[in-house]
Amino acid sequence: MLVPIFCVALSLAVGVDAAESAQQQDMRRFTYSWQFRPDSELAPRGGTTRGASVTMAPQPNAAWLSLQEDDLSAYELDRLAILAMAGVYQASFDFIETIGFEHDYVPRAPYQSWGTEYIFVVEDRGSFISLQHILVMIMQMPDGSRSEPMTMKHWRQDWTFEDTHMNVYVGNDTWEPESIPTTAAAGAWTQAVYQVDDSPRYESFGKWEHKVGTSLWQSGQTRRPVPRRETSVRKDYDYLLGFNRHTITPSGWTQEEDNLKVRLEETSNTSGDSEVVLAREAGLNRYERIVNFDISPAKSYWANTQRFWDAINARWRQLLQDNKGYRLEKHQGQSFLMSVLREGDRVSRNDIADEEIEHFVDQLFRRFVKVEAQ
Repeated sequence: MLVPIFCVALSLAVGVDAAESAQQQDMRRFTYSWQFRPDSELAPRGGTTRGASVTMAPQPNAAWLSLQEDDLSAYELDRLAILAMAGVYQASFDFIETIGFEHDYVPRAPYQSWGTEYIFVVEDRGSFISLQHILVMIMQMPDGSRSEPMTMKHWRQDWTFEDTHMNVYVGNDTWEPESIPTTAAAGAWTQAVYQVDDSPRYESFGKWEHKVGTSLWQSGQTRRPVPRRETSVRKDYDYLLGFNRHTITPSGWTQEEDNLKVRLEETSNTSGDSEVVLAREAGLNRYERIVNFDISPAKSYWANTQRFWDAINARWRQLLQDNKGYRLEKHQGQSFLMSVLREGDRVSRNDIADEEIEHFVDQLFRRFVKVEAQ
């Protein structure tokens, strides 16, 4: 008689589940959602398009396999791990607030988006590796057809071995130089992250750890500007304070973020503004290797615009080598970002002379970058 009793219990449970499902069918929950907050309908926001179907790589990444070889030095393993991030990927981006630190704090909707991304080595000098990301987006249209590819420059990551200097964000659109003691820099790599306009975003340092099947890099805690995914929807905090972890996997790699959202408040004492933490945010960006994906639009874009980006990058390197702080400012209502993106689009479509590019870069830095006096 156990079977009939079990069936009755199961049917009752299914009935309860169905009733609960009917009540919640309009509420899309998310892992780590605030389940007991009736005022928090955490329907994810972000990318509203759907990517065209892609083919996942059927075999483990050759770069990951090379990390499993014996008799490699720590330095060789570090380089292999960094270079393993190059390739063609389907990327997913997930962010959600997990903890609120104010009594009346209302959690914001999680963020989800996607991309198809070509990552390639711009420069490799042994102890310095630069990886450029370029998006090649092909959308699945409502009628089932595929859109034409939309190509744009994404972020860049520069890795330097045993670096003793960093360019760190301090808030209020301001960056300052920071030294790393040689003892702390020994065996470590800095990761400098650059925005889509090639301006610096944040930089930190840490050491790679290699175990059987696993290679990961953990950053120190750094301030970062409010990300673009948030600047258009909220103005209640001033920067992120967070950690990064990069992990190389058989199918690609991941970037995990552990962020605090910080608001600056003026104080009456001389110690400066007070940091108020609003919330903690978890982020997970997955890069899954794909095959048979046409990256020729990315290569064509880079061939047409590399001179432009090289000129901007060279100017930033010169400024950072001078070891001075700087601030990004608006000019006549315009920003560094929008000015660069507009000009970059023009360069990608036209044959622009080197002299014209250099003139633009001169004007760009004169208008938007205020360098601190020594």
